[in-house]
Amino acid sequence: MKKKLLYIFAGIVIISLILLFFAYRLLFGITIYPAEKGNILYIPSASSYEQVLDTIGANLQVEQPELLDWLAKKKNYPQSIKPGRFVIKDGISINELINLLRSGRQNPVRVTFNNIRTLNQIAGKFGKQFETDSVQIMNFFSDPANYSADGFTKQNIISVFIPDTYEFFWNTDESALYKRMLREYRSFWNEVRLQKAKEKGLTLHEVSILASIIDDEVVKKDEKPRIAGVYLNRLKRGIPLQACPTIKFALNDFTITRVLNVHLETESPYNTYKYRGFPPGPIGCPSIEGIDAVLNAEKHDYLYFAAKADFSGYHNFSRTLAEHNRYAAVYQRELNRRKIYR
Repeated sequence: MKKKLLYIFAGIVIISLILLFFAYRLLFGITIYPAEKGNILYIPSASSYEQVLDTIGANLQVEQPELLDWLAKKKNYPQSIKPGRFVIKDGISINELINLLRSGRQNPVRVTFNNIRTLNQIAGKFGKQFETDSVQIMNFFSDPANYSADGFTKQNIISVFIPDTYEFFWNTDESALYKRMLREYRSFWNEVRLQKAKEKGLTLHEVSILASIIDDEVVKKDEKPRIAGVYLNRLKRGIPLQACPTIKFALNDFTITRVLNVHLETESPYNTYKYRGFPPGPIGCPSIEGIDAVLNAEKHDYLYFAAKADFSGYHNFSRTLAEHNRYAAVYQRELNRRKIYR
């Protein structure tokens, strides 16, 4: 009788161990596979538990969905859903998946931007990679009340976006995006740069405006500080900047390769041929290179520059209008020879 009971007990133990083994495998073994390796699971803000299950079912191959549901409820996940962008590795277990989603440890989005001309382009860039869309981002930046207390206007708010590569969480909203870029902006404007701007008698907004013009005007990096010096000389003497890129911005036509006299008649505060001083804001997202070119502008007595007729991207610099006109005439003849009329 004792042996019989011992066998029964041993059998129960063995069966229990087998059940525990299978339970362990189901919960902690390799039971979930992304539809594709490195699949990304997006959990939108305010998602319900049912919506999360639908998202998991649509993107992951779950062998035991009822087990996932059971464990999620045991871990109180339906009451602690966190939005985000989660990269699901190949062969993740049910337990690991629930722990990941409960923790909210999402994978950041890397956003790189440069050569941006308008806020619409900024909104489009972020809207493609964020939960919030470009319309919501534009609505935020279209209302100066959202940033006027920080010293920005609708015309110069684009300067808060310092071109670089940044990491954000996918569910970053438009307000958090602005706050993050404001922190980056203030960090960029360190004591050294602030002092250089002060020495040149320029506000940060004026530096950004001039940098954006130079970015559009100059192809060769080594010429940027020299051309910055030209513009600063003109400003000191009260001479209009007469920057062709501002005309393109005023016309909202960046395909123009030859600015004509008719273009110069455009009525706009951005027409630097008509109006002295700075336009209301940057004509693009000023680059770090452009900003530093202004802050480290060459000291010289040039007042004019004209593109070289060899189309090398370099310029001829002049101290007098007569000399400038001669260089400009050579360049205009070359444009005609190449049949560039617009």
